[in-house]
Amino acid sequence: MRLLTVLPKSRVAQREKIISLALGGSVILLFLIGWEILFQSKIVNPLFISAPSRVVLAGITIIKDGTLLHHLGISAREFALGYGAAVVVGFPIGIILGWFKLARATFGPFIAAMQATPRIALMPLFIIWFGLGMTSKIIIVLLSAIFPLIVNLQVAMGTIDADLVQVARSYGATRWQIFRTIALPTSVPFLITGLRLAAGRGLLGVIVAEVFGGAEGIGYMIQYAGSTFQTDKVFAGVLVVAVTGITLDVVLDRLGRHFGKWRSEAAVH
Repeated sequence: MRLLTVLPKSRVAQREKIISLALGGSVILLFLIGWEILFQSKIVNPLFISAPSRVVLAGITIIKDGTLLHHLGISAREFALGYGAAVVVGFPIGIILGWFKLARATFGPFIAAMQATPRIALMPLFIIWFGLGMTSKIIIVLLSAIFPLIVNLQVAMGTIDADLVQVARSYGATRWQIFRTIALPTSVPFLITGLRLAAGRGLLGVIVAEVFGGAEGIGYMIQYAGSTFQTDKVFAGVLVVAVTGITLDVVLDRLGRHFGKWRSEAAVH
């Protein structure tokens, strides 16, 4: 009779991760090969489509001449300031709206209306008010990133386990102690989800703002390359944005796992 070998959970998880990476990498590789073949066969006019090999060459060129570093620095500064402001402002607002019912009833409809409003539709007003400089881009990033944070934290504060709160009150816990030991730890997953959504929205906001009314930044570089039919540079810029978004998401996911441990420890104590 054949004996079954039971693998440790860590090895099983590692094996599943390797298989997942292999499958995902294979799909990407096949896509790139098909894309290159399509370009080389000239079925589509090369003026309207690039190829992976040309995108790589374009990327190397804009790295060497400093174009990418310059535009990336501008976009990074706009994103960092807008995203940072969204976290600083959105975190307390989300907590207040979720923790206090009166505040939620008063300002909830306004937040919902602002969330549903396309931020890019306000770009002409921001240009009139703040000009074509960095300020208008930062505000677009702020408005793009802040609402996922507010909504997720509001939901977190409103979905606290009532039994835990009741037990804490029966032991004489104050409202502040309940907030610190129950509300905050249970809100960590919602906070991390909000940060990840906000990062994606903020990155999209800065690119769209630069495309719409910028003279610098990755969005402007993409827009200018497209208007001059430099499709290889367009794809190179899009690739930079995609890699940046993936990197931000991975970093925030790791951050969420780190604070998840704190959440477990706080729950135990």
